[in-house]
Amino acid sequence: MSLGRKIILYTILIAISFTTLFPFLWMFSSSFKTMGEIFSLTPSFIPDNIFAEGMWNNYKSILQEYNFLRFIFNSFVVAGLAALGQLFTCSLGGFAFARMEFRFKEVIFALMLATMMIPIQVTIIPEYFIMLKLNWYNTYLPLIVPSMLIGSFGTFLLRSTFENMPSSMEEAAFIDGVNDWQMFYMVFLPNAKPALASLFIIAFMNNWNALLRPVIYIDKPDLYTITMGLAMFKGNYGTQWHLLLAGSVLSILPLLFIYMSMQKYFVRGMLTSGTKG
Repeated sequence: MSLGRKIILYTILIAISFTTLFPFLWMFSSSFKTMGEIFSLTPSFIPDNIFAEGMWNNYKSILQEYNFLRFIFNSFVVAGLAALGQLFTCSLGGFAFARMEFRFKEVIFALMLATMMIPIQVTIIPEYFIMLKLNWYNTYLPLIVPSMLIGSFGTFLLRSTFENMPSSMEEAAFIDGVNDWQMFYMVFLPNAKPALASLFIIAFMNNWNALLRPVIYIDKPDLYTITMGLAMFKGNYGTQWHLLLAGSVLSILPLLFIYMSMQKYFVRGMLTSGTKG
């Protein structure tokens, strides 16, 4: 590639990166501002109180007055358990659809994929009555169990991963005398780490950002998730934008931590998910 083409390419990439990152940088900057600064007619990127007294007032307020760390912990428990549950159920389903033979396999798989087109709003009412019958109201079970059991995308992802693994692995394992369960957790599962990491990140993020189910099933402040905590700053007559932005900054930190800790596997999973083993 010539020097001129490299310069053009990197210029475009830098421009796209800046366009993507600028809203987050503005959110981080505005999280230190007062309400007056946020609505100033001459907005500035750098807050007036930067490196001065009162710089951390917004963060102190949401942590001390609104118990925001509790909301973060609650969401971490819900999103973590739901994501781990999806890894278990989707890996079993993906292995069955990829490597086992049974009647109507393709029909069942097609019907499962069709559920991805059904919005949650369609099923939320019958689901709500089921949760009431189970006495799961004001618990985290309605937030965790449906996510664990309804993993169409995860099953599709892991089915593709298991299908693309070479048959020689399976043949060698059968020669060694392993059964189907041992084949699953001793041979195929360890080789699916990139796909598992990708699914965990996606499932964790989806459950972390969920708001509909928490609003329906949770009404105790001690059980609020991070999205419900952020919704507290928006009232009928106005929004506390300085606190909302500070809370938003804190809410994305766990997501960044999860992604950075699994970045190697996530990128590898995205690059190899469509290649033949």
